[in-house]
Amino acid sequence: MSLKTRFLGIVTLLILIAATASWLAYQHLSSSIVERWGKQVAEIQVRYDSARLLQSLEREIGLARQMAQSSAILDWANNPENDQAKKIALKQLESFRSNFRGKSYFAALRNNNHYYFNNAENEYADNPFRYVLDPNKPDDSWFYQLIEEGRDFHININPDQELGVTMLWIDVLMRDENSNILGMVGTGLNLDNFLENIVDLNQEGITTLFVDYNGAIQLYRDRNYIDFASIVKPEGQKNTIDLLFEASQDKQKILGMLQMLKKRTHEHNPIESGFVTIDGKKHLAGVALLPAIGWFEITLLDLNALIPPSFLWPLIAVFLASLLITLLVFHQIIQSRILKPVMSLEQGVQRLRDGRFDLPYLSKPDNEIGRLVDHFEKMTTALRDTTHDLESKVTQRTEELYKLARIDALTGLKNRRGLDEAINSSAHQSRREDTGLGLIWLDIDHFKVINDTKGHQTGDEVLQNVARWLETSVRPYDHLGRWGGDEFVVVLSPCDEEVLEHICHRIRACIEQESINTGIPVTASVGGYLCQPNDSMETILRNADNALYIAKNEGRNRVFIQIGAREHVLTSRQI
Repeated sequence: MSLKTRFLGIVTLLILIAATASWLAYQHLSSSIVERWGKQVAEIQVRYDSARLLQSLEREIGLARQMAQSSAILDWANNPENDQAKKIALKQLESFRSNFRGKSYFAALRNNNHYYFNNAENEYADNPFRYVLDPNKPDDSWFYQLIEEGRDFHININPDQELGVTMLWIDVLMRDENSNILGMVGTGLNLDNFLENIVDLNQEGITTLFVDYNGAIQLYRDRNYIDFASIVKPEGQKNTIDLLFEASQDKQKILGMLQMLKKRTHEHNPIESGFVTIDGKKHLAGVALLPAIGWFEITLLDLNALIPPSFLWPLIAVFLASLLITLLVFHQIIQSRILKPVMSLEQGVQRLRDGRFDLPYLSKPDNEIGRLVDHFEKMTTALRDTTHDLESKVTQRTEELYKLARIDALTGLKNRRGLDEAINSSAHQSRREDTGLGLIWLDIDHFKVINDTKGHQTGDEVLQNVARWLETSVRPYDHLGRWGGDEFVVVLSPCDEEVLEHICHRIRACIEQESINTGIPVTASVGGYLCQPNDSMETILRNADNALYIAKNEGRNRVFIQIGAREHVLTSRQI
């Protein structure tokens, strides 16, 4: 055997070993990057899908709760034979129906088992009474089951055989002043439209579904898997999430994720993820608990569909062609034009494997190896750009979720959580810089009367107007937000007694004067508290709330300010 042959053999063996090592390193690195990227995408997708569902349901749930607390409807439910009460209640139900997204309502009365319903087509406007519920009928057992369990709120997917419709139902119990259950009211959303807008978005490689607290499938693109009327089915007869998996270890894994999330309820938006197999394909599963509705959101990502392996085929072809040519050249050409570029390429792969995208200078001779190096540089650039793009999207989605959790949707001001953070931050700054801190707590006078007489839409407009007037009444660096209902909170920092008194005056006067121009005059009772250096957050809130309480008791449209142990009414209607 000639030296040339031996040398070529050794070179070939070395090239094969180096190429194999490079390929394995690249394959391991690519797999690691894909899995890490997949987990980030899964978390983003889970939070995104969860937010979309909650945004679609929260308003409907809030309206249903208001409907269950309507005095007119409660009077009727308590005395269903009273025609006048029935007339008023049905009118109230119709008012709520026009505000529901699905334009439908239902009311089920416990005293006489009567079931009332009207849909988006206003088909039953003249006679919303549909049928009498029967505790012995399986189709009606949901009503009696919810009453027996005493659930104040429940969401279920259920076909109504009497009405001939299948909807996503939002059920809210009605209770009298003694907490006795009088019946149930709620609304229904068209299931097909809901699935199309929330679940079946035709995103390649992404599957979204929702299951209840026990794992029964509630929303899924294949209706055959949906577990209708889950509440009345015994365990063992429900269509649960494990039906999507064939292997027992996958079933145990997905059910284990649900159990883990149940134990992590003290954490903020926890997410569990792991790899499972569906129809022979590896998927990354991401799971989140939605405590507001008692469901889980599950996202299944087919990584092969999102990043198909075929994108590596050109690289493999170039590699094989380069290897064949290498075997035919002289050892000096191998040394200068093959081995050196391969060594530099190996260094680049090692840097990329270490997560570094700043490649060293890569020798690129005018041959297949040079083109391979060029492909590697382009691939590295693409990976770098993809990584930066993903990081940007993660940051953007995180900011959106942060804002969603801290901003009141109706007024655009901070919500209760945002205010908590603002109060804590301002209190720390006040202690650190030795500046005063003031808290203003105000309540719109007789706001319930506005809601009851002019409707909730007018009430919402009043809240939005008050929020706008507040923004013009405080300093640009002050924090303000909606504490809840018709209550607002303003955090003043820095602040002293004179500033607190001045801004309290200005807020009360602005609301009283500006509201006259809207045609709906409103006033506000304002409580102010000038915080002391050692006040805890609980003390600050309690004293501000106490100041508001005193202002309201003094006759409303007043300002009451408490400064340490001193407290006095500063503003009356005449000011």
